[in-house]
Amino acid sequence: MPLTSINDCDMSNALDKVLERVKSWPEARQRDVLRVLEVMEQSGTAVHMLTDNERAAVQVGLDQANRGEFVSDAEMEAFWRRNRA
Repeated sequence: MPLTSINDCDMSNALDKVLERVKSWPEARQRDVLRVLEVMEQSGTAVHMLTDNERAAVQVGLDQANRGEFVSDAEMEAFWRRNRA
C-alpha cells in the first residue's frame, strides 16, 4: 500500500495486509521489523515530539536520501552486528 493512502484506509486492515506481506520476507528483514515494532511498543502510545536537534537530524537524513546517498548493505549488516540486543 502506498504511503500516500494511509490516511484514507482502515488502519487495522492495512496493518494486517502489511504484516502478511512481511511474513514472506527474508528472516533477517523480519527480525528488523520485529525489533522496530518492539521498540515502538516499549515506548508506549504517546506521540513523541521531536526536539530541534532531532528535527535537524531527520532533515539531514532526508536530504541525503533525496541525493541518493545511502549506506551499503555491508555497512548496514555491520551496524546490526554491532547493535543487536
